[in-house]
Amino acid sequence: MIATIRHKGLRHLYERGETHGVSGDQIKRLRRILILLDNAASLDDLDAMPGMRLHPKTGDLKGMWSLSVTGNWRVVFRFDDGDVNDVDLLDYH
Repeated sequence: MIATIRHKGLRHLYERGETHGVSGDQIKRLRRILILLDNAASLDDLDAMPGMRLHPKTGDLKGMWSLSVTGNWRVVFRFDDGDVNDVDLLDYH
């Protein structure tokens, strides 16, 4: 279950279905990712999804996980005791 979202645009998409604050070409994929994160009971639930490329982050983002959106864009998050925290949308390459 998603507990906290850092990115304002993602928060509006998740809570209200509003699409301002996120790129139009990413909306469909972001909705899918938010649904997956909200329903995930474990990281295994996310790793089973083809094309999402779940992987742990290193360096400044150590402790976070990443899912692919498009190109360089990733949704990053922490998974703590069944809750998804600190969900953010980053272009980190």
